[in-house]
Amino acid sequence: MHQPPLAPSSPAFLLALLPFIATVIPMPVTAQNISADYNREARDLAAHPAIVNAFSAIEAMDDWALEHLIELTEIPAPPFMEEARGRRFAELLAEYGADSVWTDAEGNVIGLRRGRRGDRTIGFGGHLDTVFPEGTDVTVRQRGDTIFAPGVGDDTRGLVVVLAVLRAMVEAGIETDSDIHFVGVVGEEGVGDLRGMKHMFRDPAAAPDAWIEVDGGGLTRLVTDGLGSVRYRVTFEGPGGHSWGAFGLANPAHAMSRAVRYFQDTADTLTRSGPRTSYNVGRIGGGTSVNAIPFASWMEVDMRSISPESLAHIEQVFLAAMDRALEEENALRRDGPALTVDKLKIGDRPSGEGDRNAPLVQRALATTAVFGVRGQLGRSSTDSNIPIAMGIPAVTIGRGGMGFGGHSPGEYWINVDGHLAIQRALLLLVAEAGMAGMIP
Repeated sequence: MHQPPLAPSSPAFLLALLPFIATVIPMPVTAQNISADYNREARDLAAHPAIVNAFSAIEAMDDWALEHLIELTEIPAPPFMEEARGRRFAELLAEYGADSVWTDAEGNVIGLRRGRRGDRTIGFGGHLDTVFPEGTDVTVRQRGDTIFAPGVGDDTRGLVVVLAVLRAMVEAGIETDSDIHFVGVVGEEGVGDLRGMKHMFRDPAAAPDAWIEVDGGGLTRLVTDGLGSVRYRVTFEGPGGHSWGAFGLANPAHAMSRAVRYFQDTADTLTRSGPRTSYNVGRIGGGTSVNAIPFASWMEVDMRSISPESLAHIEQVFLAAMDRALEEENALRRDGPALTVDKLKIGDRPSGEGDRNAPLVQRALATTAVFGVRGQLGRSSTDSNIPIAMGIPAVTIGRGGMGFGGHSPGEYWINVDGHLAIQRALLLLVAEAGMAGMIP
């Protein structure tokens, strides 16, 4: 949700307010105060001439950012088909100052900007994929200051924020102590199952030391906790046949109906108390005709919880319900072979909670406060789930502007002070990577 800025965006006016921000803006966020050291660090960094120049450069690139938002939006990036958008993103990373650019084995596009020391690596990314299937019309339409297209906000705008930060750092001559990876990540949406992040963090020794993701709305919300989920595609299969002539065969649709009922009977009791947990049968299909016993019936099921233990429990309840339904339907058959069931796990996103006192989280709160906004720590399911679950510092920040209708064909985005999100992202990234030559 968009948060109207509480301070003017002019760098000169902003800097005039810096000495007062820490006392004027209430700091507690979910019982979490910002350390005075990190408040001071953020204010000092925002006053650095190179950062002021970068902020000015960002304000001047609105037309450039809009041009690239339209260009990238109109390159389709369905789940598992992000290659074309990734190629163009790689070209833009090289054009705007990355020292080297490559695409890894999973399809993630990575632009390296070397640090003076190079003893740490900070990952800074948005996701390349959208939820929309192949063939979706992604042509951008403009009406005044509003642009309409599937995926224009989620997360194409996030990619533009990543590019804009890179360009502003290069133009302002900002160097950091740590290496920075500017990343277009694959597989964030749906059955992509965070495959891009799982690949990047498969070897902790080679993974980034901290991760900043751009995904979501305005300046206020900072995602520091991961919402875990498991997803299944379950298929009951049998011989199928005519509804009259083959009556007596075991029926996959009947078995699936039992399975949903048995699952809900227990899942309902599990989700009424304890750590927040949810379940949903999201898609159902199968069968060929009203007068035919289906040879297959399938469903896709999503389960989520803030607690790994609760998630594991409801998953076991789900699997047991599938087996019980299969057994009972087979016991009713009068003829033919028994049904089988395939329980294919199509999603497994870990949950986790970030350390509120970690430097990255403190810096996210402090750099947000520089813009007169009180950050609010939250939980969601984003690319940051993977590092959070591994105990690696991570935060997901907003892409700015006003976005509506995400995951729908009517999605649109309005550039209302969108530059503030880019400025905050730059300030946070440089704070975490360390401004080269700046005395702590």
